[in-house]
Amino acid sequence: MNASLRNWLLLAVALGLAALYLFPLYWMYVTSLKTGSEVFATPPGFVPRDAQWDNFPYVWSVRDMGSYIWNSLIIASGTTFLTAALGTGCAYVLARYRNMWIDIGLFLILMLQVLPASLMITPIFVGFSQFGLLETPRLAVILALTAKTMPFFVVLVRATFMSVPSELEEAALVDGNSRIGAFFAIALPLARNGILVSAILIFMQAFGEYVYSKSIIQSPALQPASVGLNAFMGPNTNEWNNIMAYASIYVTPILAAFVLLQRRIVAGLTSGALK
Repeated sequence: MNASLRNWLLLAVALGLAALYLFPLYWMYVTSLKTGSEVFATPPGFVPRDAQWDNFPYVWSVRDMGSYIWNSLIIASGTTFLTAALGTGCAYVLARYRNMWIDIGLFLILMLQVLPASLMITPIFVGFSQFGLLETPRLAVILALTAKTMPFFVVLVRATFMSVPSELEEAALVDGNSRIGAFFAIALPLARNGILVSAILIFMQAFGEYVYSKSIIQSPALQPASVGLNAFMGPNTNEWNNIMAYASIYVTPILAAFVLLQRRIVAGLTSGALK
């Protein structure tokens, strides 16, 4: 098999896998434009016969989706800010002071990521109740998410700081800078891409969070968009076309941001791979 034919076969396999991966997104958008009866038609239609564009303004206005999106932005922004503010310094220290015990501790902390949120919510709920944090439920969700996302952020940003030559900071110390001054003047600017990308990933994760918000936030006026989907789920009926319209409005900005920033994201994730 010559190289040209092999490349065409690999391209065909890649396109096939991409189509298989993206088909659920396509089906979400197609279903959002169908009527209620067309959703349950057999065989299913891959293109809506009469596109129902009114589904989108209906979902936005009747379901008060603007309030849900705003709450999602507050929770995601608060989580990202706290995680970046607290995790950046932690990642820097762990990158500069390395030994076997730090590596073991990082591994054990990172293993906590495998615990599902549904398992952690009970002790978190009880603890927050004891401290009175449930009176400010959005803050409670932000704190819970910060604790969950912190190990992931620290591991990624630590790899970025490890790729920054320590000799640059030593030269800054010789010139009279303090350790904190060298951090802000040298290390932080050189690691900004990795920090930015890690913060974007944390924002995306927090924007779609469900378990903590559903369990801690009881008032519908404060719930995020992920919880707002429950309003469509009735005991006797499911409005699948409106559910998909809601999901389309919900995920499209995140998908657009990911597509626009994909090169920066890949560059940031690999910034600590080589030294």
